[in-house]
Parts: sequence; structure tokens; C-alpha cells
Amino acid sequence: MAIVDEDIERVRDASPLADVVQQYVALRRVGRNWIGLCPFHAERSGSFNVREETGRYKCFGCGAGGDVFRFVQDIEHLDFGAAVELLANRAGIQLRYTTGGESKERQRRKQLIEVVEQAATWFHERLLTAPDGRAAREYLRGRGLAGDVARRFRLGWAPDDWDALSRSLGVAPDLLRDAGLAFTNRSGRLQDAFRARVMFPITNESGDTVAFGGRVLPGSTDPAKYKNSPETAVYTKSKVLYGLSRAKADIVAQDQVIVCEGYTDVIGFHRVGLDRAVATCGTALTEEHVRLLTRFAKRVVLAFDADAAGQGAAARFYEWEQRYDVAVSVARLPEGQDPGELAGRDPQALRQAVETAVPFLGFRLQRVIASHPVRSPEERARLARDAMLVVNEHPDLNVRTLYAGEVAVAAGLPVADLVAVAQRPGVRPQIAAPTARRPSRSDGAEFIALALLVQRWDDIAPWLVAELFREDVERRAFDALAASGGDVEAALLAADPEARELIERAAVVDVEADPLVEVRTLVAAAVRRDLQSSGWNGDVDALRLASEARLTLERLDDPATAQAALTWLLGWLTR
Repeated sequence: MAIVDEDIERVRDASPLADVVQQYVALRRVGRNWIGLCPFHAERSGSFNVREETGRYKCFGCGAGGDVFRFVQDIEHLDFGAAVELLANRAGIQLRYTTGGESKERQRRKQLIEVVEQAATWFHERLLTAPDGRAAREYLRGRGLAGDVARRFRLGWAPDDWDALSRSLGVAPDLLRDAGLAFTNRSGRLQDAFRARVMFPITNESGDTVAFGGRVLPGSTDPAKYKNSPETAVYTKSKVLYGLSRAKADIVAQDQVIVCEGYTDVIGFHRVGLDRAVATCGTALTEEHVRLLTRFAKRVVLAFDADAAGQGAAARFYEWEQRYDVAVSVARLPEGQDPGELAGRDPQALRQAVETAVPFLGFRLQRVIASHPVRSPEERARLARDAMLVVNEHPDLNVRTLYAGEVAVAAGLPVADLVAVAQRPGVRPQIAAPTARRPSRSDGAEFIALALLVQRWDDIAPWLVAELFREDVERRAFDALAASGGDVEAALLAADPEARELIERAAVVDVEADPLVEVRTLVAAAVRRDLQSSGWNGDVDALRLASEARLTLERLDDPATAQAALTWLLGWLTR
């Protein structure tokens, strides 16, 4: 299979190199060239050159160079054919192929995106016109999200009906399931995945609708306030940011991106003219997110409680700052107010919070200083000890030294004494921590999965569901971790005492295990339990699915089929 040469040249002509590059990199005109910071390596002075006349780019720092297709290949991690297809899609060009057409995988991706887009249109029209969407319209109006705002962000309404979407779209059931829009329930019927929720369509970087976030209305008895689409062939949570396709132009123009936690927070920022806001989709900020954002800007403003995740999160932020040459700061929002609420109540305060954002370490240090009284020598010493614990988390000696001076002033202690502590981080004051240990024989697969969830969230979280945990305390621990998006400190605060003790053990255990191997073990055990305990009551469709589950179990041990088997079995368990 190959793309017709004539079509490749059509795509090249329709994709000026400077225009394509500026979707990822801030460029400025210098003579006959465009100059910017290279997206392929960390640098502080622009050595990345784009020449429009020749359609070529060259970085004189790392040596990267090529044409528009090479640029898209490297920036998006695609092969040549996929890069041509991406640019053709943006330019609205229908490609022709010499033999065989597109690969089945690419055809499937296109089909899934088309189905999700149809669902977005259906949800949106339902919100705007359907009688059963009245409560949703009133709720959005009360939040300042009605009318033009709802249309701008294509907000929608999923009715409280078993299969209204599935029946209305009229597409194949397997497409609906694979797109995360429906599932087969215990009765063997196709059922909508979203019901009685305000819908927020999630687009990828290119603007394709790939998933949804759904919010219940106030007064709902559903304990899950927000529900997000499962990961699919076109949607990976750790690689998608809500609002990025809409925000990236302003992000590049301002060399700054605002990162929020919720969909309404993003909309709130856009309502007050800060169009460079994005949000994670029901997960913690990941390195994949940071890598994606640094294509567009080198300044990241966190518009959420950046201190809640504690020392572990701080270490990741500092590592990302160094690895990707990015500056992370924190917007100081009024206590107890989120950006979505503040946008309607006090827009200027929201804008001011971004304008006065402080460096990440400075923000954490201010929190410590504000929480410590200094009425006695003992309290000043305690302030200095706790503040230097925070300061000495930073890997840069010069940064530690400068902040040590601030701590000395706040504590009323000699600057030289605390600078000495900053210069010798190996002897800094320590907070006692549990000693790491290896799992014992009594720690089963469920505990090991929890330990991996705490320590390697991105590697295992997409594969875990509550149905995999047989013991009640381990399920409660999982629920607390899942609800916090991997934020251990938040999970500990939310968990009951038994679950908290389990999470604490999982955080310090020295576990060496393959996440997918552990997941396969859990899934196999959970499926067998379900098969043994379920009574099918003569339901033919349910019996057929149970038989298929037994057959799919046998595919778990084959590396070639294990991942597809896992995906199917997880869907069956959560039906």
C-alpha cells in the first residue's frame, strides 16, 4: 500500500512549513527565515530555523532537519504515511492509494472518531432542544455556561435512558463499545455508557472528538460526580488534555499554558479571556502531558492545589523542569474557590491569580511559612526545619541557596546557617519515614497491584477496575486511590483507617513486578469468580457472553492476544 505521489505533493503544497511548525513552536520572523526554540531538544536561545522558500527546517543546536513531513513525523512520532495522512486531514484532502487502500487499523480509528463525533452532535442537540434537557439547561445557566458558551464548547446532555444514544445513532454495536459509548449489560443488551449527565466533549490535539466527560446534575443519587470515557484506540488519558485544540494558538502566542483539573475550570478561564487553559481528563498531570505541552510553551501555570500531592509530586515537577526546560508556577486562587466559580463571581481575581503566579517551590514554601507561628525560639526553629525540608527537595544548589535566605528572614535566624544546610542536602533535617520492605508471601496479587498503582500509576491504572479486588478493604483502598487520580496524600485523607493503613504499606513496599502480568492474574481470578457465582436464569445472550469469557481467558497467556483479551474481559466484568 502506498499513497499516490501526486497526492503527496498536493498535501505538501497545502501545508506551508512555517504554518505547520507554528502549531507546535513559537516562531518570529528574522529576515527571510523564521526562528524559534527547537522542539526536539532543550535550549534557551533559538537555533531552530525555518526557510519558507525551500520548505526546509534546520536546528543548528541538535542537527534536526528536513521538510514538512519529516517535522510531523518527529514531532508526532509517526511514520511517513501517517504524517501525510495527518496533514491531508487538516487540509481537507482525500488521499488515494496505489493498492489496498488504508490499513485496517487506520480505517478503524477513522470509524471510531466518526462515531464519537456523531455522539457529540447528538448530545449537543439534545441539550439545546430536547424537553428532557431542561434541567441540564437550567443547571448550566446557573453556572454561567448556557447559550453561546454551551454552543462554543459543544456541551451536551445524555438523557436518563437505557439506550437512547445507541438506538439513535444506528451504528454497529461493536463500534459503540469500542468507542466507549456503550457496553453490553448483564442481560446481554447494549446499554449507553452515559446517562443523565451533562456532557463535555474531549478533543485530541488535532480537534477530533475522541471521548467525553459526563457530570451528574445536583441532587443525583449517583455517587460518581464525574464519569469519563474509558481508554480506547483513539483516546489515552495520559496523552490528551481537555481544551488543547482550542487553546494552543493562545498558548503559543503567550508562551504560557494554564493547567486545571476540571472541564468547567477550563471554560471559566476562556470566559474571562484566558484562552490558554487546558485540563487533565480525570487523571494526575503526567510526563506525557508535560512533553505535549512543551511543544507549545515553556511556562506552565498550575491552577489547582499544587501542594496537595506532597513531596512525591514535587520531585516529579522538578525533574520535568530540568528535563524539558520548562518553568512551573502556581496561580494563587482565593481559598476554597475553583476557577469555574471565580470566573462568574470575580473575573479580575481569576486573571490576577495567573498574572501573579509564583514558582512552584516558592508557592510550597509560602504555604509552610504561613502555617508556622514564630512566637518563640522553638517555633522559629520548627519553621526553619520544616521549610528547609521543602527547599532541599529541589535539585539545583543555586535555587536552594536563594530560598534558604528567604527561610532565614522568615524564621529570624542567621542566613549563613541555613545556606549551609542548603549546600549540604545530605545532612539536612529529615522526617522519619517507614522503612521500605519487599512484599511478603501473605501479600497477594491485589496488594501488589495497589503498590504498583501508588508507585507506577501510569503503567497500571488504565487496567484496574474495582471488580478486580475481592477483599473489601483492598477495594476501598483502590476506590480512594482511583478517586484521587493517583494523589496518595489525597487518597490517605479520604480513606477509612483500614484502607489508609493498606495504602501506607503499598507506598513504601519495595515491589518489583510486571504490571500487565499482575493485571492478567487479577482479571483471570475475577472472571473465574464471576463465572462461578453468576446465575444466568436461562438468559441465552448472557450464557453466550459467559462462554465467550471462558474462551477469552485462554488467550490471556498468549503475548500476541493478551492485551486484546484483557480489554474484552475488563469490559465483561464491568458490564
